[in-house]
Amino acid sequence: MLSKTLFVSIMLASSSTVLADDEPTATDGPPTPTTTPGSMAPPTEPSDLPKSQSDDDVAPPVASPGIPTGGFVSQAGIGGVVGYGRAGVVELGGSAGFAFASDYRNINISPTIGWFLADNFEISAIASVANIKQGDASSSTLWSALLEPSYHLPFNRSVFGFLGLGAGAAHVSGLGTGFAVAPRIGANLMVGRSGVLTPSLSYQYTTISTDMGDSDVTVVALTGALLLNVGYTAMW
Repeated sequence: MLSKTLFVSIMLASSSTVLADDEPTATDGPPTPTTTPGSMAPPTEPSDLPKSQSDDDVAPPVASPGIPTGGFVSQAGIGGVVGYGRAGVVELGGSAGFAFASDYRNINISPTIGWFLADNFEISAIASVANIKQGDASSSTLWSALLEPSYHLPFNRSVFGFLGLGAGAAHVSGLGTGFAVAPRIGANLMVGRSGVLTPSLSYQYTTISTDMGDSDVTVVALTGALLLNVGYTAMW
């Protein structure tokens, strides 16, 4: 009887121990948060912020037309850096012209290169070869090389008027070499991206000294010709 009583007591004690282990304790489960979820940190005190400063940066310069390093402009014209007539622009091309009368004929070709030394002011080198025939005389060839300063007046972005005065040397086959002056007036018409069509009217005076056979007499021949030329150049 005593053994049964001890056995029941041990079983009851074991059951009490198991039930006590199954109950959750105060330390079980996730830890209790110390801050409220979703809360924000307190704002920074103004005294902790760095003071504002001004560094006085200078804005970069904008692009503007002008003479670049070296004195020459590349890719002038539509889509380029500068337009026609601005300092540094170079144009290369030539012209052809003629003059006809009842007893006179003059046909010429003139390769040309020009450079705008300043805005609207150009210096051009003009070489010309002309075939001249007057009356029943045989034809002769006139060679000339002129240096022409000219001023170009813009009416708008695509039309210019110009006035120039060329001066240089001339040589007539069979006669000799002399001095030539050629005032010229005309227009510059922009064509395409970088082309320039130049109709012009010029009058060329030529003085040539020639000896009269075996005598000591020297004759100065003065010739003049009114020429209508049409030229085409391209800006570089």
